[in-house]
Amino acid sequence: MEKLIDVLGDQGALACAGMLVGILFGATAQKSQFCLRASTVEVAEGAFGPRLAVWLIAFTTALTMVQGLVLFDQLDLSETRAIASTGSLSGAILGGAMFGAGMILARGCASRLLVLASCGNLRALVTGLVLTLVAQAAYTGVLSRVRETLFGLWTISGGASRDLSELLGLSPKAYTAIATLGLVLAIAFAVYRRVAPIRIVSAAGVGMAVALGWLMTFAIAQTSFEVVPVSSITFTGPATDTLMALVAKRNVALSFGIGLVPGVAVGAAASAIYAGEWKIERFGNDTPMERYLVGATLMGFGAMLAGGCAVGAGLSGGSALSLTAWLAVFFMWVGAIVTHRFATRLPALQRS
Repeated sequence: MEKLIDVLGDQGALACAGMLVGILFGATAQKSQFCLRASTVEVAEGAFGPRLAVWLIAFTTALTMVQGLVLFDQLDLSETRAIASTGSLSGAILGGAMFGAGMILARGCASRLLVLASCGNLRALVTGLVLTLVAQAAYTGVLSRVRETLFGLWTISGGASRDLSELLGLSPKAYTAIATLGLVLAIAFAVYRRVAPIRIVSAAGVGMAVALGWLMTFAIAQTSFEVVPVSSITFTGPATDTLMALVAKRNVALSFGIGLVPGVAVGAAASAIYAGEWKIERFGNDTPMERYLVGATLMGFGAMLAGGCAVGAGLSGGSALSLTAWLAVFFMWVGAIVTHRFATRLPALQRS
């Protein structure tokens, strides 16, 4: 890592790490068809099937590997934004529910839209751009005051009060053992549901990418003389940074997120091309644009309010045992299940 920093500098090393992690995530997410939205639909319909199994494997793999790294003193998450900064329970609840509802309407979360867009899906490309613009408006634009008001309704201080490992009082060994048991059960469930071995391995690869993101940024932070944020995969923030860098700045400031987004696109596109699955898909009569745009708006605002998307909160924050991340992803499930059940009763919403 020292040699990489010497050659590329701190920011260049972070961007390179983001690119490598993104390629791994993009390729494995495309191959496994990893998708939180599809998992929630299965649960909403009472069909606990392969999509749920894939999500559970990705989640438990990330949790097992990250907590294992903590156990063996290879990773310290106490100073990360997910733990150390002020959190919002109201933001996690409201933002999570909004994001869950939005991903049902848009047929995919932020990460899934990026993967699909990289595979030729123009619906996902347009939806993802709208999501990114709304997220930026919620972060620094006209919607920022609304977000700040909702965020401030119920906040908690950073540190022990936001750290599930401290709140539950178990040892790192216990968390790792519980997560490992969960991973074994998730794999057994996938085998029972006849999930193809390549999808099982790829789902584990999604979780590995999350753990690798934490590990690489932590290693750079430990080596660098500058203050380097320790982080892992999330999409809403990096997507807005990437878009703004491309349209509003002459020089792009390198970061982990700036490398992550194009890395995911490259990995997903390469995987789809290799499998012969890359193809152009457009809006049609059975895929009304208005539903996708409403979903994108809800996800963009919801992700910024909740402090992360389905991967940023669900896998990265969840694997770090952040209380607000677990609360956010729980309400993503709630929002998605309620929205799906409601949508199936309305003919206008069933067309997509």
